[in-house]
Amino acid sequence: MGMGMTRKWAAAALTSAALIGGLLAVPATAHAEGDFYTPPALEPAGNPGDVLRSEPSDLAIRVPTGDGVFPAQGTRMLYRSNNAKGAPNAVGGTYLEPTVAWNGDGPRPLVAVAVGTHGQGDQCAPSRNLGTLVQYNPPLDLFTEYELLSINAFLLQGIAVVVTDYDGLGTPGHHTYVNRAAEAHAVLDSVRAALNLPGTSVTPDSPVGLYGYSQGGGASGAAAELAPSYAPELNLKGAYVGAPPADLLATLKQIDGTLLTGAVGYTINGLVEAYPEIGPEVDAEINDRGRAMLASVANQCVPETVATLAFQRTADFTRTGEPLDVVVGRLPQVQKAIDEQRIGRMTPQIPVLLQHGTQDDTVPYGQGRQLALDWCEKGATVQFHADPTPPILPGFVINHAVPLFSGLPVAVQYLDARLRDAPAPSNCGAF
Repeated sequence: MGMGMTRKWAAAALTSAALIGGLLAVPATAHAEGDFYTPPALEPAGNPGDVLRSEPSDLAIRVPTGDGVFPAQGTRMLYRSNNAKGAPNAVGGTYLEPTVAWNGDGPRPLVAVAVGTHGQGDQCAPSRNLGTLVQYNPPLDLFTEYELLSINAFLLQGIAVVVTDYDGLGTPGHHTYVNRAAEAHAVLDSVRAALNLPGTSVTPDSPVGLYGYSQGGGASGAAAELAPSYAPELNLKGAYVGAPPADLLATLKQIDGTLLTGAVGYTINGLVEAYPEIGPEVDAEINDRGRAMLASVANQCVPETVATLAFQRTADFTRTGEPLDVVVGRLPQVQKAIDEQRIGRMTPQIPVLLQHGTQDDTVPYGQGRQLALDWCEKGATVQFHADPTPPILPGFVINHAVPLFSGLPVAVQYLDARLRDAPAPSNCGAF
């Protein structure tokens, strides 16, 4: 990293920390949320990325200036997309117009930030949380928007940001958690929606980047794969894919009995929402405790799920007392649905930076490396980086969380360079 970029990043990081720390907080604009997230009838002639509804949405932490609001003025959107099976749906999201000017050539660039795991309750949607420091409903429903650090890192470079809520997070129906197609559609259509918004500084010629870690890494990777067929008109320049759950069955085995055991419930609910035909198979193999678990996590954000289900075993939720990965092995329809979420069978046409911690205790390192190998084999331009953070309290998600923050400077530098059309590095064949 050059000295200029180092200073630039340091300044951005310090400013972000100040913003997130609440040192400059002012009240957020009130809004009537219930009606906003109820979608109108979707006309057959509509297009993915059509903006169905929008309204101003202030960041919770912001500073009024003579030119507007620092670091950005937000617009909350409800936009048209397609669900896992290609049927039209409505998805929430937020566009953020930076106060800082873009210092590169051409129009202001845009980065689609695909967030990591927030939960499955509607209250966990990013567009509901960007306007408040902490969302809390007694006794255990607590959430704060931890992705503000990555969002601000781009805004402070003069790069516009759009953040999708994903399918079913905030809007009707269960959130189809870690569903490859639904998340890719939501991410790519959030870019289309941002470009369709009136009065912004982004244009159809704006260079576009994709960013995501964990669940967001899977969404970013899936979007990079599907873009050539789903959104070929977008001026995509590169993607950051951090700790992607590219192989759901491997991830299921890894998180069983850890701090994030409850995320298994998000996955099952999401699969049944996207593939209702597997519902009877699933119901026949879980016990009453499993049914109660699925019902509870459907309305929870991550902190509450951790508080109620940390370190429990999936064997406690099955009819036979077997771990869920063993049960799945005899459920052909469920296996097929899980297999459809595999990332790495298509070729991104844009350069990709893929980062993964070697000691990741949530999303296994091996599947991240395998994804990079799969893409390299297909001719993609891939820069793979293994984060060597040593094991810290395995099972407590620390080794999954640390690389999110330690890898952020490199991720921002990588995407900034792609948005400026700098040649992309590749270390295919060297890892």
